[in-house]
Amino acid sequence: MIKQPPYLKKGDKIAIVCPAKKLPKPIDHAISILESWGLEVVIGESVYASHHQFAGTDQLRTRDIQRFLDDASIRAIICGRGGYGAIRIIDELDFTAFHQHPKWFIGFSDVTVLLSHIIAQTQTQCLHAQMPYTFDESTEEALSSLKNSLFGAPQTYNYTSEFTNQEGVASGVLIGGNLTLLAMVQGSVSEMDFDNKILFLEDVGEQEFSIDRMMRMLKRAGKLKHLKGLIIGAFNEIDEEKISFGQTADQVIWEVVKDYGYPVCFNFPTGHIDNNLSMILGAEVELIVEKNKVQFKYS
Repeated sequence: MIKQPPYLKKGDKIAIVCPAKKLPKPIDHAISILESWGLEVVIGESVYASHHQFAGTDQLRTRDIQRFLDDASIRAIICGRGGYGAIRIIDELDFTAFHQHPKWFIGFSDVTVLLSHIIAQTQTQCLHAQMPYTFDESTEEALSSLKNSLFGAPQTYNYTSEFTNQEGVASGVLIGGNLTLLAMVQGSVSEMDFDNKILFLEDVGEQEFSIDRMMRMLKRAGKLKHLKGLIIGAFNEIDEEKISFGQTADQVIWEVVKDYGYPVCFNFPTGHIDNNLSMILGAEVELIVEKNKVQFKYS
């Protein structure tokens, strides 16, 4: 059974940390938004730290996150940004206190390593959602979805897909995140169980051949065979190759999964986009997929 952390209420403390790359700009606007929700914002040591491309040394980032994992007064931890670096520190973090007293852990992109580990090792819900670094460019809808997820408001997402979906209805536990990072944790203690789950995937800056390779790796490992449903989010900022691969990212993914009978939807508003809607990993969800219409609802 996957545990749900307590929903936030006004006056609760939320900590900001940077587990990977350093912040290239201030996040004062994001802090103001979090405070406008009635939250007390605690700034971690890693937020303004710098060590080459990282938000401080591995040791500093580990110590900073550990402090808030262990502090019972902190009710949520939101990562300032992703980039690269979480996989360098994941095995040094102790989730014992977090497991005993769950709290919301929030981020996306490189933070997928931490989200996957939390699901795999503590069976605790966590949030794939906008981070302070992305607040400036975020849609109101995406920020509202983060707030609603944290405060426990009911949510349903409806959208139209440009790429033709595989129709069907599914319900089950939601897992997923960044494709590259999910591939990187396969075979480790941070690997989630894919069986009988609804999986969502997104990525940025990967070429079609790389997406093809990772999807086929997951297929060969048996990770795609027993899903209840598949949600394909944004696959953007793909650089054109000198010799065309011959397929778009959506076409690459469809070719890999088309023989499975579960519903598959494309162009879902999650990932490295302005309208990055919050996805609660470990939550029970309902997915209704029509040819170009999709409804996603938290049970």
